[in-house]
Amino acid sequence: MTVSITLDFSLRQGDFALDIQEQVEARVVALFGPSGSGKTTVLESIAGLRSPERGVIRIGNRTLYDADGGVDVPPHERHIGYVPQDLALFPHMNVTRNILYGANAAHDVGSAAALEQVLSLLELWPLLERGVGDLSGGERQRVAIARALTTSPLLLLLDEPLTALDSGLRARILPYLERIRDELATPIVYVSHDEAEIRAMADWVVELELGRATRSGPWQGDS
Repeated sequence: MTVSITLDFSLRQGDFALDIQEQVEARVVALFGPSGSGKTTVLESIAGLRSPERGVIRIGNRTLYDADGGVDVPPHERHIGYVPQDLALFPHMNVTRNILYGANAAHDVGSAAALEQVLSLLELWPLLERGVGDLSGGERQRVAIARALTTSPLLLLLDEPLTALDSGLRARILPYLERIRDELATPIVYVSHDEAEIRAMADWVVELELGRATRSGPWQGDS
C-alpha cells in the first residue's frame, strides 16, 4: 500500500538547520545521505519528538503538524511506529512485555489476530519468555520492530535498522523487513547508509545533505 507523505518544514538545532519540502506517494521512502545530513531529525519530527519552526507534516489525509493551523499532535496520539537506532528495549522486561508495552502505552492493544500476525511474521514465538539480555542483536531488532507494529501504526519509521549488525545478520533480518512491507502493507520511512538496503526496500529515495534534499526520486545508485 502506498501512502502520501508531505514533509514541508524547517527546524533549527544549534548550528544545524533542516529545511525540507517533499511530497511523496510510495510504499517505502528511504532517507539516504551522510551522517549529520538530517535523516534522524526528519524521523523525530514525524514522530513528534521534535517541533519544527514552520511548515506541515501530513501522512495520508491526517495532519500531524501544521504551524499556521496550530496543529501539533502529541507523539502518543500520532499512531507512528518508531524504531530508533538504540532500539530502546527495557532490560527488566521479557520479550512479551517489551512487545506489548507500545500497545499499552498507546492504550490500544489491538486485535489478537493482528498481534499473532506480527509474531508469526517476525518469527518471535520461541522468544516470548526470554529476557532482553539473552537475545542476539538480530533478535533484539525483531523485538523492537514488533513493539512498533503492535499499535497497527499509520507509518513505521526505521532508523538504520541494520547498521549495528554484521553482514550475516543483515542478510537474515532484511527479509523480515521486506515481509513487513509486502505482507502487512505498512508504509515505511527508512533511514540507511547502505545502497543494497535502499535497492531492496525503497521505491522512493530522498537524498539529504546538510539539512537539504539534493535529489528525490526512484533509486538511481551512482548514476
